[in-house]
Amino acid sequence: MTAVDVAVTGLGLVTPAGIGVQATWDGLLSGRSLAATDEQLAGLPVDISCRVTDFDAAALLGRRLSWRIDRFIQMGLVATREAVTDAGWDPTAWDGVRVAVVLGNGNGGNDQVSKDYDLLNNGRHKAISPLCITRTVANMLAGEISADVQALGPSLVTSTACASGSTAIGVARDLLVSGACDIAITGGSESVCFPMAAAGFAQMGALSTRVHDPAGACRPFDADRDGFVLGEGAGVLVLERLADAHARNALVRALVAGYGASADGYHFTSPAPEGQGVVRAIRTALADAALSTSDIDHVNTHGTSTQQNDLAEARALCSVFGTPPPVTANKSILGHSIGGAGGIEAAVTVLSLQHQTIPPTANLDCLDPDIDLDVVTKAPRSQRLRAALSNSIGFGGQNAVLAFRTP
Repeated sequence: MTAVDVAVTGLGLVTPAGIGVQATWDGLLSGRSLAATDEQLAGLPVDISCRVTDFDAAALLGRRLSWRIDRFIQMGLVATREAVTDAGWDPTAWDGVRVAVVLGNGNGGNDQVSKDYDLLNNGRHKAISPLCITRTVANMLAGEISADVQALGPSLVTSTACASGSTAIGVARDLLVSGACDIAITGGSESVCFPMAAAGFAQMGALSTRVHDPAGACRPFDADRDGFVLGEGAGVLVLERLADAHARNALVRALVAGYGASADGYHFTSPAPEGQGVVRAIRTALADAALSTSDIDHVNTHGTSTQQNDLAEARALCSVFGTPPPVTANKSILGHSIGGAGGIEAAVTVLSLQHQTIPPTANLDCLDPDIDLDVVTKAPRSQRLRAALSNSIGFGGQNAVLAFRTP
């Protein structure tokens, strides 16, 4: 355990299961994938996604603000407002100089960039909006949120591909421990359900081609898995030092007990086959939290449904634990939101500890014989949960593991 305990006092979620924490939790407990044919991807070899279908930015944020910012910022802002309210804070009353914003994002607003390039290539440079830069650069996720809630302390965006959201939470926790801030708004947000991303990931062979059966496409750890389904969403946590949370009688949902990060140094997209980098990140997180393997009752896996990633992560877990605790894979239901995934899955891990329940993994019909994991599937599993890990693994061999425990 770190010398300074860090508490999770607020959660906010925007996912394909709906707007808000309860909608996402209910969607995960259903055990059914939310993937569907996506008309915005029509004509592409892979035209399915997990999109947030009921997200009305104008209604949620106001027409003027929603027009100025890109979708990945819109979702992050909605999740932030929910998390801050959930934590019991009023941004008009707090000392904003002591509030940090650390959020993860992998791609920025690339859909808008693609549209602006079309204008440029067609000789219509004067039609490009003067907002084309501020709508799309990744740092504006933190910049816009800092301004919205008057969080005037450290403000930054971490970009470690699919590990971005988890990296952000680890950095935010460290800022609190160091005394650089008193409150941290952290997590991740991403929207990648657009043609350029879908075409690029498909060309890499990363996406499931099960377009005839969208709801059955993402199947982590299944013998018949063939890739992930693009998703989008935001997961935001409000962190405070535990002593400060207790001083104001705040509800403490869980503790961020440890954080571990590592690099594979192996390949620009493929994970190290035995999961050596993930092993180091897990062991670092456990040591940071002063927890042993026997203390961990659950792992929320990265679980992308790709052949190599699932196998490497399973081998890493077996290397660390021998017999790993029960695991789940949220991407089977919500899709893969890239830089937003770590924030969403961290929030779900906190909810699992709070409710003493592990959500199921969708579409696991036949466990890969080379994977020796106890995967929760078909229905939620209620059991004693004292501590849990949330794993994130990104392109470039970047790994981030968070350890949470009950307060």
